[in-house]
Amino acid sequence: MRVLLVEDKDSFRRMLVQALEAGPWEVTAVGDPREALGVLDAGPFDILVTDLRLPSMSGLELLKAAKRAQPNLRAVVMSAFGEPADIVEAIRWGADDFLPKPFDLDVFAAVLERLRSLRMAPPPDPREPWIVHSPAMAALDQALVKAAGTSLPVLFHGEPGTGKARAARRLHALRHPQAPFLACDGALGVPGPADLGLLRGGSVYVAGLDRLPAPALVGAMEGMEGQGVHWMGGCANPEALPEATRLRMGVLTFRLPPLRERREDILPLFRTFLELHARREGRSVPIVERAMEKELLHRDWPGNLRQLTWGLTQALGGTAGSVLAPLPPDGARRGGSMVLPFPEAGTLEAMLGAVSRAAEGVLLRRALEGRTSEPAALALELGLTPRALAKALREHGIPLEDD
Repeated sequence: MRVLLVEDKDSFRRMLVQALEAGPWEVTAVGDPREALGVLDAGPFDILVTDLRLPSMSGLELLKAAKRAQPNLRAVVMSAFGEPADIVEAIRWGADDFLPKPFDLDVFAAVLERLRSLRMAPPPDPREPWIVHSPAMAALDQALVKAAGTSLPVLFHGEPGTGKARAARRLHALRHPQAPFLACDGALGVPGPADLGLLRGGSVYVAGLDRLPAPALVGAMEGMEGQGVHWMGGCANPEALPEATRLRMGVLTFRLPPLRERREDILPLFRTFLELHARREGRSVPIVERAMEKELLHRDWPGNLRQLTWGLTQALGGTAGSVLAPLPPDGARRGGSMVLPFPEAGTLEAMLGAVSRAAEGVLLRRALEGRTSEPAALALELGLTPRALAKALREHGIPLEDD
């Protein structure tokens, strides 16, 4: 993992670099915050460690600029003179921890290890839509509230696109909202012992359980590190799973209803997703006309949430005024144009870098829309390794498998 260390005291900076070099870190250390911003413009980092008092600009100003450039960046602020107001402001702008100087190097290492687990498997966004107007979803939500009081493995099943991964994130948030959450695909295997150790106290969700050999799953769950996490999985048909997988994972089983069984949720889902996509693209939320609302309610949505989201993005891409453009007909091929937010003002190189990162996220989301291929096949189509694809999706906050 890449760490950017910003500390203007040479001796202290060298000491921290030596401590980091003993761990799994690729360290870039600078003494000037403006140099740090140039380094951030040149490429992505996982963690920023910065002093609060720096020459030319404060650590808080650096933190704000860094978060604008790389929103998913984890951050630690350190200072010998930290006032409570500074600490509150740093946390408000996205700092994950505050270290008062002097501090023990073991404490420093522990903080970074925690951030490494959260960077690899961040907690779900508490603002993620979870719509439960329909009786079917209200009953499911009540069952999840009860399941949150247990540590039992949970199996979610249902048609593709019904939101099994979303339900897993909901259960995780009910159990321990600040703990790490890792979603992976059965085609890519399960996390190894080292990664499971970092996830201790958190959750692992394995999509596509039918694509994962039963011995690999059982071995991971029964290992010492695997016993320290909560396990969840998803599949279309639990009866098609290997018996060992079904018996080990399906202690608690929940079915995700398709959209045709939860029509009361369709309009709230559509409006919520529309607002999220419009704001992500830096544009105002268009008006949804009554005729479109009727069409939304009368369609069968065989692709469920995936198809609903895909239709929304196509309509939004074709919208030029204040009213949302018509939905594409069923079976229509992709079209539309790419809409990107303007970057923060800066050098041309920095602005082009920001636009490139935003475009990468949009292209990845487009590649995932309505896909039926396994993640390994999708990675091959994009010219990436499965691990590189998973890393890129994490950097853009895109679930690997929201099925």
